[in-house]
Amino acid sequence: MLRTLRDLKRMTIGATDGEIGKVRDAFFDDHHWAVRYLVVDTGGWLSGRKVLITPLSVGEGDWENRVLHVRLTRDQVKNAPDIDTDKPVSRQRESEFFDHYGYPYYWAGPAMWGPTSFPAGTEAALGQIPPPVEPERLARREQESHDPHLRSANEVSGYGIEAADGGIGHIDDFLFDDEDWALRYLVVDTRNWLPGRQVLLSTEWVDEVSWSERKAYVGLSREEVRSSPEYDRRLMISETEEERLYRHYNREPRRSGTRVQIR
Repeated sequence: MLRTLRDLKRMTIGATDGEIGKVRDAFFDDHHWAVRYLVVDTGGWLSGRKVLITPLSVGEGDWENRVLHVRLTRDQVKNAPDIDTDKPVSRQRESEFFDHYGYPYYWAGPAMWGPTSFPAGTEAALGQIPPPVEPERLARREQESHDPHLRSANEVSGYGIEAADGGIGHIDDFLFDDEDWALRYLVVDTRNWLPGRQVLLSTEWVDEVSWSERKAYVGLSREEVRSSPEYDRRLMISETEEERLYRHYNREPRRSGTRVQIR
């Protein structure tokens, strides 16, 4: 099911033995558009420390009561490697984090989550300890990308969207798939151009992102966006409505593993 990151924020994270805290942000992989971590504020429990929770740990979600249950204990979270969520997260720190929980590295396999396409209900989510990745390979991967590969959803919200013939608005929110945690759509607010209107653009249609300019570029025309179906956040997005959106832009159905050009 498609859900908004805005609805995810402030949800309570419930461990097997009590609450951990509330979701404040999400870090996504800027090559695959997948949510890799939830940033959770632990409040008074850990003196305001923020911790990361991977979707590999997430079990059932009680969306009505705004609780995400995770297959972790409070001690596991308390003793996890401390990662400063206000700074770029290095691959080395991610490796230490995944080793602590005994999860396979999502970047060391052919699928969205390493050996599997879905984090929940798989052997990966049950804590199978992965074979180690050779230090040389990790170092080489770090050198291949000079930009941080994890992005804060809070930070990217507000980025401008540039069509082929001009600006169309800014990112207001994201829609993610609660099965594989992929970011499927940008929710684009066009109020400075089309007052009071929001539209959806698939992350597959993003050709380029300029992190320094805080802009994302799509190969669509302003007229295509103007005449596209309007997004109403009060309504669930059905498969039929997704198909209608793709037909409007004359695009093929979504595919996995999409990458965008980063500059």
